[in-house]
Amino acid sequence: MYLITVEGGDGSGKGLATKVIAQVIEKEFTFSSVEITGEPRRDHPLGRLAINSVRTKTMTPEGEAGLFAADRVDHSHGWILPRLEEGRVVVSERNIHSSLVYQGIVGGLGIDKVSHMNSAALVPDLCVWVDCDPELALNRIRTGTLRIHSEKEEYFETSILQKEIRSGYHSLLSGELEMPTPFDMGAIIGPVLNEGSEEEFKKELRLRIRRFLHSHPNPINVQTEVVEQNLIRKLLIKSKGQTTLVGLGVEPNSGRDEWLSNQKPWKILKTSQLEHTESLSQLQDNIRHYVPKSILAHSISSIVGTLSIMSNADIGELRSAQGPVRAVSESHSHKIIRYLNDDLDWLHQHRSLIGRDTSRNQLKEHFLPFGYLVLAIWPLRVAIQKWIKENPKTHLRYCLGQIIRTNHNSVAIDNCLKRIKILGSGKPNTEVPNDHSSLISWWQGNN
Repeated sequence: MYLITVEGGDGSGKGLATKVIAQVIEKEFTFSSVEITGEPRRDHPLGRLAINSVRTKTMTPEGEAGLFAADRVDHSHGWILPRLEEGRVVVSERNIHSSLVYQGIVGGLGIDKVSHMNSAALVPDLCVWVDCDPELALNRIRTGTLRIHSEKEEYFETSILQKEIRSGYHSLLSGELEMPTPFDMGAIIGPVLNEGSEEEFKKELRLRIRRFLHSHPNPINVQTEVVEQNLIRKLLIKSKGQTTLVGLGVEPNSGRDEWLSNQKPWKILKTSQLEHTESLSQLQDNIRHYVPKSILAHSISSIVGTLSIMSNADIGELRSAQGPVRAVSESHSHKIIRYLNDDLDWLHQHRSLIGRDTSRNQLKEHFLPFGYLVLAIWPLRVAIQKWIKENPKTHLRYCLGQIIRTNHNSVAIDNCLKRIKILGSGKPNTEVPNDHSSLISWWQGNN
C-alpha cells in the first residue's frame, strides 16, 4: 500500500534504517506484509547494467542516468506495484531521490531532466532521509563488515564527492530546491542524524515512522479500494480452505454463497442497528463511551465484516486479516470483541490454548448476513449514516435509491458493485447487480 524509501549518502546508515523501519511496521501495523528491496537491483540485468555503467565510466551521463531510470521503472511496475495493490508495504533502500542527487545535482544533468527520465516510475509515499558526516560515513565504508556486504566500490568514495552528495541531499530534501513533479507528492522525513549511538538512531527512526503511519495518509500509487477488494478476494479464497479445529467445537460458517439468508439487505441493516441500540441502552457508562452508536461505525463494521469471512480467529489473526484499510487498534479490538461477545451476544468464543488472549472468536450464524453486507456496502457507510440521520422518518428501504439519485457518490456506488461481484449476490440463483438500477433492486430485495 505504501512505498517507503530510505535515502542518504554512502555509509550514512540506510541499510540499518531500512531494517528498523521494516521491523516496526511488521510488528505494530496490520499491512499484509513488509517487503524490503533496493535500487539499483544487483540481481536484475537492468540493475547490473546501471551499476556497471558507474564502475566502467564508459557511458555518457545521460546514458548512465537512463539505465538507472530503466531499472527503476521496471522495478516499479513489475515488482513494487503488484505488492502495493495487495496491501503490502515496500521499503526500498534508495529510489528516485538518489538519481535526482547523484545524476541530477552531483552529475550535473539537472533534477528536472532526471525527473523527466523517471516520470513513469512510482512516487514514494514517504522518503526517510538519513544524514551523516561524510568522514564518518567513509570510515564506516572502509572498515568492518560494511565493505564486505555492500560492495560500495561502484559509488563515489572520495571525501570531496561525499560532501557534494550530502550537500545535494540537503538542497533537495530540505526544500531549498523545488522538488520536481510528480515526485513532490510524497512526504519527507529528516534529516535523521546517524552520528551518535545506534540505539539513538533506531529510536528516532521508530518514532518518525510511527508518526507517519498513524496519520493514515492516502497512498499515492494505489487506490485503497483496490487494496481492499484484493484483500477481501484473498480472504475469501483462504477461508474456503480453513478446516474444523478438532476438539474446540469451532465449525466453519455455512451458507456463504447464500449469505443474505433470504433476507432483504435494508432489513438486515435495520434489524442489526435495533439490536445494537437496545444493547447500548443497557450498558454501563464506562463501557458505553467506547462503543459507537452506529452499527456502521468503522470498528464494529471492520470486526464483524472480517469475522464473517473467517471461520474463527484470535485477535492477532483478526487484525492481520483486517489489513491497512479496515485496521482497528489492538486495544480497541479487544474492547469491541468483548462488547460483541458479552453484551450483543453475536460471537462464540473458544479457548484454544493457555493464556488470557488466546480465545478464538467466531461470528454466530445468525449475524453472518450483516457481516457480509457491511463489507459489500463499506464504501457507502458514511453516506448511509448521514442519510439515516437526515431522514429519521423515511423508510430505510429507500435509502440506497435516494443516495444514488443525488449523483454525489458515483465512485463509492461503483465500488459497491465491484465488492458484491466478489462476495456474490447472497441469494441462490440470482445474478449480482451490475448497474445502479439493479443495485437498488438488490438493496430493496426485489430481485
